[in-house]
Amino acid sequence: MKYLDEYRDPALARRLLDELRDTATRPWRIMEVCGGQTHTLVRQGIDELLPAGIRMIHGPGCPVCVTPLETLDRAMAIAARPGVILTSFGDMLRVPGSSTDLLSLRARGADVRVVYSPMDAVRVAEEHPDHEVVFLAVGFETTAPANAMAVHHASRLGLANFSMLVSHVLVPPAMTALLDDPDCEVEAFLAAGHVCAVMGWRQYEPIAAHYQVPVVVTGFEPLDLLEGILMAVRQLEEGRYEVENQYVRAVRRSGNIQAQELVARVFRTTDRAWRGIGTLPASGLELAPAYASFDAVRRFSVHGLRPAEDPDCIAGAILTGARLPTDCSAYGVRCTPRTPLGAPMVSTEGTCAAFHAAGRPRRTA
Repeated sequence: MKYLDEYRDPALARRLLDELRDTATRPWRIMEVCGGQTHTLVRQGIDELLPAGIRMIHGPGCPVCVTPLETLDRAMAIAARPGVILTSFGDMLRVPGSSTDLLSLRARGADVRVVYSPMDAVRVAEEHPDHEVVFLAVGFETTAPANAMAVHHASRLGLANFSMLVSHVLVPPAMTALLDDPDCEVEAFLAAGHVCAVMGWRQYEPIAAHYQVPVVVTGFEPLDLLEGILMAVRQLEEGRYEVENQYVRAVRRSGNIQAQELVARVFRTTDRAWRGIGTLPASGLELAPAYASFDAVRRFSVHGLRPAEDPDCIAGAILTGARLPTDCSAYGVRCTPRTPLGAPMVSTEGTCAAFHAAGRPRRTA
């Protein structure tokens, strides 16, 4: 038996689907806030197998997709400068900015390098003291500890040629912003297991109580998701609004305390723009004053950029769950994984990419 086989057992999946049908007495709308969960739901066809009336709403769970356009334009402006090495995870290279992407910029001669860890970027700075080395630091709370460690380590080494272009976003403020929208249809959430492995789930408890929405911390395999949906539906049917943990093999209520302490030392909370959504208060992280010298925006003075989204891209409506990729007139026509108009089509966690890979056809009038 392979390690993941037990979480992909078709007999258990059918049993969970049967139990869902027996439990649900009315329609329910549940949002997953994780791009990895979205891809599993769509790739496995789980969203289409659910009992009639149970609808999954795909939320802003792709960190690449919600990285603001201005951050990408800043990254490209920095990378285009002589003597700069811009480092990034590979999934950011093809995300379109206002006029181009990092991969195209590299083809024109910019020194843009893929790294597999922010500590790799620190090593590049050590090895190239005559260059400015910048790491494009994006993601939810999941990647924040590793990025914090890289900045902390660079500070201990006294690396004056290393900096970060930080665009971290936080999940709970996005959830509350969605719930505050009078048009919000979400009645329960599946919370991302990897975020909760770092942060725990205490921060979701006030949300569940105040907005009266169940929150189920859920893993990423088919049986994880089916069980998480079942747990959410049980709460809804019983009139309970609690935080429950389906992902017990990886998550505990307190999360990783050491990781949280490191993040709190290196970063501080700030207002953050979300691509296609807008600026949400206290929804992001920026470098704390003690580490401000590692802020690439300050170091390179990349201010006053005027980002411009493609007018045919409805990524904002897709990221908030208001529309599906198949509602977009550009989906699969002008916008494909080879020629993406927006981040959700090119990111490995993007909803548009998930629908396109699964062969979901564009809706017609």
